[in-house]
Amino acid sequence: MLSMKNFYVAFGVLAISMPLVFCSSSGQEQAKHEKKQDVNLNPNPEDSILTLIAVGDIMLGTNYPSAAYLPANKGNILEPVRDILRNADLTFGNLEGTVLNEGGDVKQCSDPSKCYAFRQPDYLVDYLQDSGFDLLSLANNHMGDFGNAGRINTQRVLKVKGIKYAGLETCPWDTIHVNGKVIGMTAFAPNSGCLKLNDYNKALEVLAELKKISDLVIVSFHGGAEGRTRTNVTRKTEEFVGENRGNVYEFAHLMVDNGADIVLGHGPHVTRAIDCYKGKFITYSMGNFATYGRFSLSGVSGIAPIYKLYINKHTGDFIKGEVVSIQQLGEGGPTVDPNKQVLAEIKRLCAMDFPEVLWQINEDGTFKLK
Repeated sequence: MLSMKNFYVAFGVLAISMPLVFCSSSGQEQAKHEKKQDVNLNPNPEDSILTLIAVGDIMLGTNYPSAAYLPANKGNILEPVRDILRNADLTFGNLEGTVLNEGGDVKQCSDPSKCYAFRQPDYLVDYLQDSGFDLLSLANNHMGDFGNAGRINTQRVLKVKGIKYAGLETCPWDTIHVNGKVIGMTAFAPNSGCLKLNDYNKALEVLAELKKISDLVIVSFHGGAEGRTRTNVTRKTEEFVGENRGNVYEFAHLMVDNGADIVLGHGPHVTRAIDCYKGKFITYSMGNFATYGRFSLSGVSGIAPIYKLYINKHTGDFIKGEVVSIQQLGEGGPTVDPNKQVLAEIKRLCAMDFPEVLWQINEDGTFKLK
């Protein structure tokens, strides 16, 4: 009998004529059998909490067009924040680029001056594993930089390293078991080979199927216009270089209305405001977190948060959070920012874009609803 997971995999393969590539594990079928309702009538409050660390764009170095864009001596740019990233039940990020040692069909661009293609050698995934990453979104505009070869090898290496991923038409979702709960993740972007951000009917179909096999669902999206002047959530459809990058406010709220518990956004390469809708946490962009060599990191493009979220694992409701402010200097790589620039930026943007959401954001980086 064809499982629902394999139905979607097969559907995606037919839709875009790609070789069959399965998600990172057979966890979906296991989840379907193991999902259960909690019956503890007097739970310890600490036992009710799931902690999640979330960061934005990750591109640890590229050997295209030159190995000069890799950190010297196979350096690990995540090392300064490794212990922070590992300090949660789950750690999530957006993998902005393929994993491939060589070859692949590099994308063609109408404007070469704005064309960037990222090919991260396999060994860089060791650093993601060592830093505790459990979940990665592959739904973004750089996952197709080196064609099918890039997509396939990225999935192969992540599978070997035990890192779950989602967001491709051939791999719409995955699940992970944490603290007695089945956590599902799916991801969307307006780009070829990805689950489409602007196809709401398909997004709702995927979310409904994932809800059936998960206790909590994380939805990730790569959307919104890019650049240092695009820090605001407009609540309108955004365009960038002629591409419809979605109405991320509408999309995020639609996902929560239909059962998403956490919504994690990325794509603009700057940090945007946070939202809390119907008790569920939404971040609209987490900026450039760890992006080496090929990114403009001046001003607000070089600061980003590491979010640590405390979530009620029974209801999915947001309890509280913490922001660790990071900065990227020189060629890139995250270090803790003693001036906490991104914390101030988040406070400013929340007051501007979501005055109706009464955040209490403290100088030590902790935050909650008033």
